[in-house]
Order: sequence, then C-alpha cells, then structure tokens
Amino acid sequence: MTTSGAVPRPSAAPPLALLYVPADRPERVVKALASGADAVLVDLEDAVAPAAKPAARENLAGLLSDLDGPAPQGPSGGPAVQVRVNHAGTPWHADDVDAVRALPVGVGVRVPKVESADEVRALAAALPGRALHLLLESALGVERAFDLATASPQVASLALGEADLRSDLRVDDEAGLAWPRSRVVVAARAAGLPAPVMSAYTHVRDLDGLDASCRAGRALGFWGRTAIHPAQLATIRTAFAPAPDEVARAREVVRAVADATGAGTGTVVLPDGTFLDVAMVERARWTLAVHARAVEALPGPREPR
Repeated sequence: MTTSGAVPRPSAAPPLALLYVPADRPERVVKALASGADAVLVDLEDAVAPAAKPAARENLAGLLSDLDGPAPQGPSGGPAVQVRVNHAGTPWHADDVDAVRALPVGVGVRVPKVESADEVRALAAALPGRALHLLLESALGVERAFDLATASPQVASLALGEADLRSDLRVDDEAGLAWPRSRVVVAARAAGLPAPVMSAYTHVRDLDGLDASCRAGRALGFWGRTAIHPAQLATIRTAFAPAPDEVARAREVVRAVADATGAGTGTVVLPDGTFLDVAMVERARWTLAVHARAVEALPGPREPR
C-alpha cells in the first residue's frame, strides 16, 4: 500500500463518542459542535429528505468554513468534523463533493455504501488531502473490506452501516452480524487503520441497552460509537473508557519500560513475571491515550495522568 499523499492518521486515541447531526438543521449543528462529542458527523445523506438536500448543502459553508487547518481531535480542542455525503450512485453526490471541496481540508468525508476501490480512488482524487471514512453497508462491501481500506492512503477509517447491512444479509438479530463485525475489525487493523467505531444505537432512550451493546462491541475490537442524540454520548464514552485496573496496568507497563531504558536494560519484566514485548507496550500507551481522552471529556476536576 503506497503512502504517497497520505493524509495524517488520527491521533493514537480514537474518538469515542461521535454525534450525527442533519445539515438541514443548522441550529442543531451549532449545538452538536458544543456538545462535547469527540467528532461531529454533519449529515447530507439519510437524515436529510431529498427536498431539503440543496439547503443542507448550502448550510455547510456557513457552519464549517471557519475551521482552520486540520480538524482538532477530541474535546480539549473541539470536535473533529466529518461530512457524510450521498453515495456516488445518487443524483446528489456530485454537488455534495463540490460543497465539501470548498471546506477546510481538515473536514473529513464520511462515505456511505462503499463497495468499490475504484470509487474510493475517484473520491480521493476529487478531494485530495482529505480524510475518507468508509461505511460498509452491504455483503459485497464487507467481502471487500481490506481492499477498500487500502484503496487510497486517504482512507482514515472503516465502519459498518448496520441498518442497511441487516437488510442486505436478511438477518434480524445480533448473531447475524458477528462475522461482519469481526471482519471489519480485522480488515481495519490489517490496513493500519484505527479500530472501527460501532454503528448508531437507534433506541435513544434505552441507555442500559446502549451500554450493553457498546461493551459487546468493545469485546470484538470496536472502540467508540456513533450517536444520534447527545444524551447517548456519556454512556458511549463510559462504555469504551478503559477500566481503572486497565489504566493501572498500562501505567505499570510504561513505567517499567522507562525504568529499564534508564538503567540500560534490554529485558523488561513486570513484578508478576510478565515479559513485555513491543506490542504490549504499544497497547499500554494506546490505553493511556484513550483514558486521557475520556478524562478530558468529563466535567469537574481531572485526575492526574
């Protein structure tokens, strides 16, 4: 996979809570940008009726044109921003791309219903230097997950669009999504991309169900989730934040490596006898980065890192 022209990869800490908001409701976009979400996904696709799409598209410039440089990552610097465009097979796609092209390059593109690597490369050429976040929403998209992930160095993430995927696969329960979910996790990591975020949980008032679903997804390798209402953000962030024992273990690993480096020792062993390798150290640092992101989003005094 070539890295020529690659956009900057996301920071080590993934966005945990991402909030969808329709572009035809500018007052909601403004609120979403101040909601504490790690990323705001401004939607031109499913959340916007066909008759409202031109107005939604026109709203983008006024709402997002003052985002200077690369979009910040996380609550301490404001949310990252992506625009979900309509699929290339729709009559709105070309106008959506033109509207995004006029925005700062740090605004990413969320691309629905992706099935073709050629489609990814065409969009990358039309929007050079801009991060592409691909949604796999069909059996064919899932089958081609790794090819899509490596179609362009501008691809910044993979995720599933599970509502459409359920329809395409003719499945009604969670068991039918187990393999596609694992497939997209493996494809993303094999391509050097961040762990995927989960699809939105549509039962907005069922926060207990949302929490259980998030924890099940985390067990499969997902980190973070899209939300369709601000009330879901705290539950999502809590579910994906590392537990205290995970944080303590990660700190122990990083401290042991630092001590060994300072002492000029090549072998690093924890007090319980665990030998550390590079992958374990990288995971520990990643865990602490995720923890820091989660802590930054919490109100009140912050604990020392």
